[in-house]
Amino acid sequence: MNNIIANTTNSSDERQYIIFTLNNEYYGIDIININTIIMMPEITDVPLAPEYVKGMISLRGHVIPVINLHNRMNYGKEVITKDTRIIVFNINENEQVGIVVDSVKEVMVISDSEIEYPSPFIKQEESFISGVGKKPDMLISILDINSIVDEQAINECVA
Repeated sequence: MNNIIANTTNSSDERQYIIFTLNNEYYGIDIININTIIMMPEITDVPLAPEYVKGMISLRGHVIPVINLHNRMNYGKEVITKDTRIIVFNINENEQVGIVVDSVKEVMVISDSEIEYPSPFIKQEESFISGVGKKPDMLISILDINSIVDEQAINECVA
């Protein structure tokens, strides 16, 4: 995997985020939600699944549904490269979901004061964004993983 560096200093108003790219934009997910990051394995199709569900993988004895974020966020067709990864995160105590991302860049500490919350005119459930992290050289859209995952659709895929 790429050189991922974690900064271990962390105060109560700071959180660590996995920073990744999707459609040439930077996104972040709170590291507390992440289980693992893996290289792109073979994915088994799921008939009649929503278009954004890419399929399922077997990871350490568990069947994990995989979401195609390009489709879920209306970015069009994804291109699988050597840098493409699946970020596997927990959606509750017993279930995990993977999302396909273009590349994983780093672990970054972002303080609450560096996050601007979206306009009230933008519905969080429709944009999937809970805030925007502002760093001197980049803007990072913080994903709300709960709005990305439609638990009913995922449960139908693995049931």
